[in-house]
Amino acid sequence: MDYSKQVKEIVKYFKNSEKKVEDFKIGIEFEHYVIDKDTLKTISYYGKNGVAETLKELEKNGWKGVYEGEYILGLNKGNKIITLEPGSQLELSIDAQKDILNIEKEYIEFMEEIIPILNKKNQGLITTGYHPETKIDDIKLLPKKRYDFMFNYFKTKGSHAHNMMKGTAALQISLDFKDEEDYKKKFKVANGLSPVLYALFDNALYFEGDIWNKHGLRTYIWNNCDDDRSGIVDNALEDDFSYEKYAEYILNRPPIFIFKDKEVIPTGEKKVKELFNPNDYHEDELEHLLTMFFPDVRTKKYIEIRMMDSIPYPLNFSAVALLKGIFYNEKNLDKAYEYIKDITIEDIKKSKEDIIANGLEGKFKDKTVLETGQWLVKLGKEGLNPDEIKYILPLEKMINDNKNPYEITKEKLKDGKKKSLSWCLLNNIFEVRK
Repeated sequence: MDYSKQVKEIVKYFKNSEKKVEDFKIGIEFEHYVIDKDTLKTISYYGKNGVAETLKELEKNGWKGVYEGEYILGLNKGNKIITLEPGSQLELSIDAQKDILNIEKEYIEFMEEIIPILNKKNQGLITTGYHPETKIDDIKLLPKKRYDFMFNYFKTKGSHAHNMMKGTAALQISLDFKDEEDYKKKFKVANGLSPVLYALFDNALYFEGDIWNKHGLRTYIWNNCDDDRSGIVDNALEDDFSYEKYAEYILNRPPIFIFKDKEVIPTGEKKVKELFNPNDYHEDELEHLLTMFFPDVRTKKYIEIRMMDSIPYPLNFSAVALLKGIFYNEKNLDKAYEYIKDITIEDIKKSKEDIIANGLEGKFKDKTVLETGQWLVKLGKEGLNPDEIKYILPLEKMINDNKNPYEITKEKLKDGKKKSLSWCLLNNIFEVRK
């Protein structure tokens, strides 16, 4: 394979993904667990009242089903796409929008459709960073070939790779870039702030059914997943980072499997550079390769920010507002860049360890994560349009109360696990909106 041509093709893909500032949009993916409302245990994909059955009920309502053989594994309707993660976590993706209000409308529309279906089965959607009750050994893997390959591949990797696959849920936000300089700045800021974003949106008090006595559970799990595809991208914080450097990051790592003639082919430890033919490929082949790596901040046709735990409404829209107010406001982006421009990957690793041990009191540079978070929220609020400021207010209140979602749940623990998590149950969303 011609390595230089491989690099050029991937760089061309990123170059072709640039957007005009006036066309900038925000993409979002919400992950949820489907649980029994009484026991908090996971609802299996399989069997009577299983997740597959719920998808088929939605299919009858006009959603278009996506199948692998006999199994329904996803749905799409209008601007919304439903997919399932390996442990049957239900992910809702909404097509990128310019305004937060439009994303919210799509999200509420989905809730109005699925919650009545789940209520009939005494089931609910819950948003936490890790499954609050069911252990991963008791969660059946989704019947999808790619997940079988991933599960087997991860057996030889980090101690918590399977926890990542079947036990975690996140909120992922995608942002556009106008050119390579804008990309470099946003990518560096997002990576530089990764410990803060992990800590602000830490929503995992429970691990394998018991109390997690540290903090930052998803941070810990990703630290012990697979060094080839998680953490900080090589050179992401260096001044010479570029499209080319991200391309090289992808090319020098194993993709686990590839698609060829609609077949899923496991590739073991072979690296992308041994598999990607720059002279004969379809764009969806390259897009697949880009999705097989899971760093804190990922590059596709946009910059995907992946540190936030799954969090309940309306706090999830506060995360959207925070990132929009910082990354889509040039002055704020510059301020954030100045703040993190000298930070190193070692600083990030050290800060992550500190937040796992100390939560919001963990150190980031010369301040606590809480102090940095309060500054970021202020910055984000200043960067929003007046009609979008309302979305950041739940986050502002939480941070000014010196809390994150982990602390809110912990504070409610005296009333029992079920009560402590009731604020994360989305079946309550219509009451919250009143």
